[in-house]
Amino acid sequence: MSEQPIPYVNIAAQYAEEREQLLPIIEGVLASGGYVGGDIIEKLEAKLAALCQVKHAVALNSGTDALIFSMRALGIGPGDEVITPPNSFVASTSTIVHVGATPVFADVLPDQNIDPERIAAAITPRTKAIMPVHLTGRIADMDPILDLARQHGLFVIEDAAQSIGSTYRERPAGNLSDAGCFSLHPLKNLNAAGDGGFIATNNDSVAAVARSLRNHGMVDRNTVERFGFVSRMDTLQAAIIDYRLGRLDEITQRRRENAALYRSLLDPRHVFIPPDRQIEFNTYHTFVIQTDRRDALQRHLADQGIGTAIHYPIPIHLQPAAAALGHKRGDFPVTERQAERILTLPVNPSLTVAQIERIAGAVNRFFV
Repeated sequence: MSEQPIPYVNIAAQYAEEREQLLPIIEGVLASGGYVGGDIIEKLEAKLAALCQVKHAVALNSGTDALIFSMRALGIGPGDEVITPPNSFVASTSTIVHVGATPVFADVLPDQNIDPERIAAAITPRTKAIMPVHLTGRIADMDPILDLARQHGLFVIEDAAQSIGSTYRERPAGNLSDAGCFSLHPLKNLNAAGDGGFIATNNDSVAAVARSLRNHGMVDRNTVERFGFVSRMDTLQAAIIDYRLGRLDEITQRRRENAALYRSLLDPRHVFIPPDRQIEFNTYHTFVIQTDRRDALQRHLADQGIGTAIHYPIPIHLQPAAAALGHKRGDFPVTERQAERILTLPVNPSLTVAQIERIAGAVNRFFV
């Protein structure tokens, strides 16, 4: 009998584990008739602010809007440049474009996070902000980034979509900037049953503007202070997130244990795994290896029923949507090289030790 497939993600398994606890919560929200705003949202925001050790958390309908609203609140717009890496999910760049600013890319380090030296080289008189992306659950090297921001009078906006609960020198993601922007998409470590996101900030003005923008800019039903959007977090999603927030430490621990097991089993002669540093606490949104034989390895694993992913095979500067920025292949060589070598193995908390041993064994056998 052939072995059961191992999917890359297993959201159904998460629900099966939580069903008994979640259904009464969902029923309670539906029975209340309160589907927008209210105490559930406010209580969740207080808990998220405490998690990030900031004054404010503003619940929104996506991490994308968190980035857009943060930039709008900080006055970033036409004529401004925002420095960001080209190896992220597209939202980090598209949101810069959506506020009318210009994305300026800086290449990355071997751990896939933005290179502070490349940031320094990219700063111009038009630079208004730096947007590091904490890719894979590892926070970017923030000390030199914050030093650059202070030297040049720049804002820092964390794209922390993949790093909830991660820390850098014992400071949590979202606490290291003017605004930390989080996604609560179903694939994230802290996940809604749909879309969701939030801003973490110590800046009173950023929080106030974001709260205004998420609800049409309305002061009350009859007064609009600015033209805004509909970006409220649904109460139902807030209730689900609130429950899962109580399990976040457990989920993070499982992911870290899975990653540690991979590290102990995978042969370092054949795959590169960026090492964790003592100053960081990595929550492993993804577990990414690098190898020159990535495509063949991915096919080999697929043939054995093992799901994998690539985050991300085409860098943003080479996407058709970015053509107007004028970049070409070779402009960001580290990013481009990694895009050909990176492979994401399953690391979700539903995995068993036996499954990880099977995945690692399959990887090692490929190179024999």
